[in-house]
Amino acid sequence: MTGLTRLPKAELHCHIEGAVAPGLLHRLADRNGIRLPTAMFAPDGRYAWTDFSDFLDAYDRASECLRHPADYRDIMYEYLMACAAEGAVYVEIFSSPDHAAAVGMSYAGHLEGLTAGIDDAFTEAGIIGRVIVTCVRHLGPQRAVEIVRSMKAEPHPYVVGFGMGGDEHRFVLADFVPAFRLAHEAGYACTVHAGEVAGPDSVRQAIDLLPVSRIGHGVRAAEDSRLLEDIARRGIVLEVCPGSNLALGLYPDHASHPLPRLIAAGCRVTLNSDDPPFFGTSIGREYAAAAKHFGLSEAALLRITETAVDAAFVDPETRLSLRQQLSGQSVRAH
Repeated sequence: MTGLTRLPKAELHCHIEGAVAPGLLHRLADRNGIRLPTAMFAPDGRYAWTDFSDFLDAYDRASECLRHPADYRDIMYEYLMACAAEGAVYVEIFSSPDHAAAVGMSYAGHLEGLTAGIDDAFTEAGIIGRVIVTCVRHLGPQRAVEIVRSMKAEPHPYVVGFGMGGDEHRFVLADFVPAFRLAHEAGYACTVHAGEVAGPDSVRQAIDLLPVSRIGHGVRAAEDSRLLEDIARRGIVLEVCPGSNLALGLYPDHASHPLPRLIAAGCRVTLNSDDPPFFGTSIGREYAAAAKHFGLSEAALLRITETAVDAAFVDPETRLSLRQQLSGQSVRAH
């Protein structure tokens, strides 16, 4: 490893269904007898989509190819191995039991595949993977409660948190208080998507109403200076995904992205890839782009990794092990 590749990295915000590379998706589709629409792919083989709605359609079509636990194993394994090749030491992956259920897979079967991929990648590359189970906001608050009940009924040491993605304009966050309270009381750390498509008020509602220590995205908080002060004061961690934000048109370019403002305001931030093959990014590319476009030094990037490790939904022993991995790097980077 050379340059930024050798810098240890940690990722807290990536969706498993959005982490399947096009080549792997073709193999899974063939294995499961599914015909993929040619419009999903550009001539060079990359995913092709035109706007947010089209992206969601491509995402759902990709998810429909995941029919068996072995499919989730292969995605998890290949994604973690790709992250390890870019210097990542720890990755949390969002998993959606609702997407698995849509093709007839049980919660247990879904989890079986994910954990097998985690074990195989750890054995081969030493990278640690964990799972955050998510509900889908636009499927409603009752379904969110059912997801948490499944987590409680079938606990696994690799399932370390609960979160929510989906359409930020559907329902209101107050509707999901019962689900998040149930998860929190069961001992699961919580995060929630907010302040991506919806504005800063969505972040305010999230940190005031839900037992969350992290916010997925949260970049729109930069539009409210008092909110930024509150986020910084309360130590809420923002799972920032610049490549995703640019790909989806939230900001036209890196110069317009608020990451530097978030850092200047004292907010704790991490770097993440969200749905990497769909957005032409990866955890390594996010770190490289932060150095190139935001002027972050290796020491600053290492502090972002340290923030991610500190904010990870992981047991104390694993966190200590990860901190020890970073400690030698900290001396060199500083």
